[in-house]
Amino acid sequence: MKRSNRLAWIGAIALAAIVLLSLLAPNNTKISTGSTYNRASDGYGAWYAFMQQQGISIKRWQKPFSDIQPENSPVTFLQVSAYPRETALDSQEQEWVEKGNTLVILGAGARVTEAEFSTMQKSPQGDIKIDTRRRYQKANSKQVDLGDRFGAVVWQKNYKQGKVIFSTTPYLAANAYQDYLSNFRYLASLVTEKSNTVFVDEYIHGYKDADVRKKESEGDLSSFFAKTPLFPILIQVGILLLVLTWAQNRRFGKPVALDTPVTDNSEAYIQALAGVLQKADTTDFVVEMVGKQEQLQLQKALGLGQVLLERQALINFWIEKTGKSAAELDAVLKLQSRKQPISERELLSWLGKWRNIKEIRNS
Repeated sequence: MKRSNRLAWIGAIALAAIVLLSLLAPNNTKISTGSTYNRASDGYGAWYAFMQQQGISIKRWQKPFSDIQPENSPVTFLQVSAYPRETALDSQEQEWVEKGNTLVILGAGARVTEAEFSTMQKSPQGDIKIDTRRRYQKANSKQVDLGDRFGAVVWQKNYKQGKVIFSTTPYLAANAYQDYLSNFRYLASLVTEKSNTVFVDEYIHGYKDADVRKKESEGDLSSFFAKTPLFPILIQVGILLLVLTWAQNRRFGKPVALDTPVTDNSEAYIQALAGVLQKADTTDFVVEMVGKQEQLQLQKALGLGQVLLERQALINFWIEKTGKSAAELDAVLKLQSRKQPISERELLSWLGKWRNIKEIRNS
């Protein structure tokens, strides 16, 4: 077989492999939709910060629903579903609600109607912007809290001493609606109607406390590989063997003379770069780059995601997790966000504070 034809076949096989693996790969791109750690337009980070600024008792829940323990007072549990879920409760949810608790579900399943996609719905908190054609048409007028002639957007259903609040849109107070504070106030009124402690479900978005990860055997490398699907791996190995066979079993190609090992100049390069940055007085660049990495390492140690959080959100989580003062953390984050050149003495002091935060975190 000519070399050009062989290369064409190899390229075609590789392209087919990429398409096949793309189709087989699980789609987890929407798992962060509705998470209070998510700063994208479909996240709820801004609303969570808004609730904290209002002094409302709100906490992130990073355990299974079954782990919610009875409180001295009723609890409101908020779930923002990435995919439309059934309006019917399972036995465990219904039993929990009947005890006097409130379950708020954003993203409940409902049929698509002829309603306009973008509408403004009236409420005591002002006009609420709704971007969905989905309406629930089985609720009676007493149950509807927000809706129009096409059906309900937000409605309630009582279960003995408790109740469930449904919304057909999961984006009721998402980050995309920061210019519509009435949306934020409206959702706040729904979850604080009974002055309950408010929990936001982060477990469904993949965030888990350390004890939960350990219990679910996600804490070590062997557990990870035990849960890794083997089928895509076997496909890749099979394609690789096919390509090697098609290339007339020339696994290693033509003999190539070994090059003389090149001296590793990484240390010299780093020192030279540091000298250039010092002469150019670009400490702000160093602070930005180092600060981002230190913050990501801190978030990882606290069990957070890999998306940089807002300063106040990270401080609040630090206090919640460690119970320690956040004065030093607040100082390094403020300097990091200032984005102005600082003196060498200030830079060394800033790095020393990050070192102290690591020691506090590991203690």
